[in-house]
Amino acid sequence: MPSLDTRTPAVLLRIDRNPFHHGTLGAVRSLGRAGVEVHLVADDHESPVRHSRHLHRMHPPPPPGAPPAEVARALRRVAPDLSGPAVLIPMDDAGALAVSALHAELCDVYLLPRPAGNTAERVADKATLAQVCEQAGVAHPLTLAPESAAEAARAVRRLGLPAVAKWSRPWLLPQGAGLRSTTVIGSPREAAALFERRDEAGSPLLLQAFVPGAGDAGGVDWFVQGCAGSDGVVRGGGTGRKHRSWPRSAGLTVNGEWTANPELWSAAARLVAALGYRGIFDLDFRRDARTGDFHLIDFNPRPGAQFRLFADGAGTDVVRALHLDLTHRPAPAPRPLVGRTFLVENYAPLSALRALPLPGRRAPSPPRELAWHCGDDPAPGAAMRRMWCRHVLRRLVPGPRRAAPPLPAALPGPAAPADPTDLSGTTNRERAVTDA
Repeated sequence: MPSLDTRTPAVLLRIDRNPFHHGTLGAVRSLGRAGVEVHLVADDHESPVRHSRHLHRMHPPPPPGAPPAEVARALRRVAPDLSGPAVLIPMDDAGALAVSALHAELCDVYLLPRPAGNTAERVADKATLAQVCEQAGVAHPLTLAPESAAEAARAVRRLGLPAVAKWSRPWLLPQGAGLRSTTVIGSPREAAALFERRDEAGSPLLLQAFVPGAGDAGGVDWFVQGCAGSDGVVRGGGTGRKHRSWPRSAGLTVNGEWTANPELWSAAARLVAALGYRGIFDLDFRRDARTGDFHLIDFNPRPGAQFRLFADGAGTDVVRALHLDLTHRPAPAPRPLVGRTFLVENYAPLSALRALPLPGRRAPSPPRELAWHCGDDPAPGAAMRRMWCRHVLRRLVPGPRRAAPPLPAALPGPAAPADPTDLSGTTNRERAVTDA
């Protein structure tokens, strides 16, 4: 396990109101287990994360859409509770962009990676990502920016069906509006209708060519995570393959596997070096079945929710790598655990039940990590099961909300009414449940 400087606390920032953000819990556990005092600035008082034994204290966040000055005030309110300068780790795009813009204002209170201009905004904004890829020599799908609903329909005809619709700045999407950052489009009419919601979304609509994969088999969707240190060397992380995502072909990793891919790692390192990027990054790629090229789909300037997949044999993951770098401590030699898997239980509960470390069941090698269930920190998993059961009932039962039946406290895995949210064969009704 890497020897972190336990005198230096860590502050996690998440502006997005998402009670089921398992990446936040992963960061709390990773740093807390190493002896680091972990503070969380997030609206997680109704989240399973608040029950973690590794969380030191929670603090009120700025509201979604808050200007940078308000984000700075929220972060400065935390300072009196810290023993000294803390490592600050944004867990969502809105937080990452705000921290990047506030570097000069916050660097007396927080330890931050050296900024490289407006790099964070350039890579997070889907409209400028294509330019970044072209400069670095990394493949990227053809992307069009329509200026009218009619032009959106024509763009889809030009790109071919299916096409992919993305909002340029997804962190601006309003809560509860039913708008997703990425949507697979099946007709010109769908594209035109989505364009009409541009003002509501708060950023331009982009239409992108769909990169064809070889069916739904593994080998299509990939991701790369790492931490570019102050010397530019990438530590922590690795290359992974998505076996299952939600929504399908356009969403978060539900089941992923650490898979060695030197070509992809080289492309990511080349892109990071070309940008002069510093800090944690999460890249999504899709392999074109026609050409074999890996197209960069997204560049997230923060940890991906599945970052714990890449916890290596030395105990290093990207959040620990950042803490080591910013406190000027050496990182241990990497010990990749190729074949290690990561599973998010609330999106695939039946698979999670099969993966639980029950008595008499041999542990997999390399080990599998579950997003919520953990033997040394069971309370968040139990809270997630109670909350997810209520969430499912609200989606399935029309009319007045019904209270969820109590779950046994000692239940070791996902709640019993889990089949509707397993993605192995979703129906339309099930999609309504899992569309969180």
